[in-house]
Amino acid sequence: MTRATSAPPRPRTVAELSAWASAAALGPDPADLRVATAFRTVYGTRHVGRARAYRNEVLSVRVGAAVGSCGVEDGAGDDPDGRVDGRVGAAVGSCGVEDGAGDDPDGRVDGRVGAAVGSRGVEDGTGDVRDCLIDDCVGATVAELLDHPRTAVRIAALDAYLMHCAPHPRAGGLRAEAVSIAGATSLAKSRRRAETVVDLLGLGHGGTVLVIGVVNSLLAQLRSRGLRYVPCDRAGGRTEWGDPVSTEAGTAVEDCDAMLVTGMTLGNGTFDDLRSAAVRRGIPMVMFAQSGSAILPWFVGAGGVRAVSAEPYPFFALNGGPSTLFRYREEASCSR
Repeated sequence: MTRATSAPPRPRTVAELSAWASAAALGPDPADLRVATAFRTVYGTRHVGRARAYRNEVLSVRVGAAVGSCGVEDGAGDDPDGRVDGRVGAAVGSCGVEDGAGDDPDGRVDGRVGAAVGSRGVEDGTGDVRDCLIDDCVGATVAELLDHPRTAVRIAALDAYLMHCAPHPRAGGLRAEAVSIAGATSLAKSRRRAETVVDLLGLGHGGTVLVIGVVNSLLAQLRSRGLRYVPCDRAGGRTEWGDPVSTEAGTAVEDCDAMLVTGMTLGNGTFDDLRSAAVRRGIPMVMFAQSGSAILPWFVGAGGVRAVSAEPYPFFALNGGPSTLFRYREEASCSR
């Protein structure tokens, strides 16, 4: 990989990056771009052969050809609703939200068997808060959504806007490596994805990784390489191997050799603090990003973030065929 030419400066915080976007410093005036489509994706996964299941909800918005997304855990912060993704033009942005409560009365119900995905439509007249967010997004300008009171909407809109301005593999003024992942089953594909993500750590045998946003396939990949890990997730619980999952990073930030962090930290507001801790301690931070896949490459080369595995919508679990991840690394970072 090589550096992109005329690379922009690096932001210090997510708020600063959003302010640049609002001021049209990174591309078209967001007041001139409207969201034509917004949607929620709700899905559950329990890989065959695994004992545990998980459920995600995503809010997405589309801007042009881009779709942007943002992950938010249910009940966390100011945004209690699933994931939000958005589209402006041909771009789509997304924001994820974990939610373990109740059933899923919305939109479509999809099911995966092996590499095949089947769907059926579901009518919903309940009109809950998540549907109100979609109503807020549709027809709004990107500028309006960047100032929305809900974090999920702001992140999804920023993700879609940035992807509209600079689609993968050129997000953040960088040039990414495109990696195709495939698998005949959801578990095989998840394992392949985990391998490509953990490769970015560059950590030797015996190191300790703080994992924020527990994905069992990532933990399995760390175990196979002789790496220790401290699992942390606001959902709590236990890993596939019975390890307790902490709900707070706490002192683990001070004791780890590297951090492997979900893009959903954009939605719950913890990303900036985690990056600051990585900078202070001089340890690498690797992001695996479905939420904010076009946002996080902007922080590669800004200190702390060594690499990003960017995964724009549709995410690997939603697609029975091959999916493409975009790996951004620090050595390709842009000049300040």
